[in-house]
Amino acid sequence: MSNKLLEVVDIEKKYGDFRALNNVSLSLEEGKIIGLLGVNGAGKTTLSSIIATLKPPTSGDIFFDGSSIYQDIEHYRRHVGFCPQRANLHNMLSVRQSLDAAGRYFGVPRELINKRIDKLSTDLDFKKYLNNIPTNLSGGYRQRVLIARSIIHKPDIVILDEPTVGLDPQIRRELWDCIKNMRNSGTTILLTTHYLEEAEILSDYVCVLDRGAVSIVDTPDNLISTFKKKNLEDVFIQLVKEANEK
Repeated sequence: MSNKLLEVVDIEKKYGDFRALNNVSLSLEEGKIIGLLGVNGAGKTTLSSIIATLKPPTSGDIFFDGSSIYQDIEHYRRHVGFCPQRANLHNMLSVRQSLDAAGRYFGVPRELINKRIDKLSTDLDFKKYLNNIPTNLSGGYRQRVLIARSIIHKPDIVILDEPTVGLDPQIRRELWDCIKNMRNSGTTILLTTHYLEEAEILSDYVCVLDRGAVSIVDTPDNLISTFKKKNLEDVFIQLVKEANEK
């Protein structure tokens, strides 16, 4: 049975009188992919941002390897990688320079940075673009570079926020293979996605958020079986329908 690497406990996030997250509790199991699902405004981005320490919670706690991340947030950040939905690569730097800067930011020994850049650019198939600036790359290749940047320091947890949004189906499927390889190497992944097929294929289990609260957590296969549907998309539609009827 997998170990709980990260535990989110009773996280609440308020913006004035608006409650974006309502006592969310969730576990990320070591070496697994959890798909974070929900309609627009359900709280997915807010939750993933809090787990990435980009935003503070109003209340609640997060435990990494048994200890609160807020006791030593810098230590926790060295174990987390974040890949944003929108490319934020610096166009004054080449791809190699961007990856080098990320490695140095996370304290990767200089003698290892070039080795990791070489391996990541080979594994993610963008080696021929290392000396290019991001604006010269297609959306798919920019996304590969973003993923490489998020894992250059070999984090235990990687947060992927809509990693394939807007990409052609062929490129999306190539990135699926990259994500599977990350999981197979032992990395724990939090995957936020609107593509239900993507969540079904990649996720070991999924968490559905509804209006800032956890609606259900289960494996795609169990959900499909329980709701007697053909696929996860049909399950999700049923859950949204039931929520709207409450």
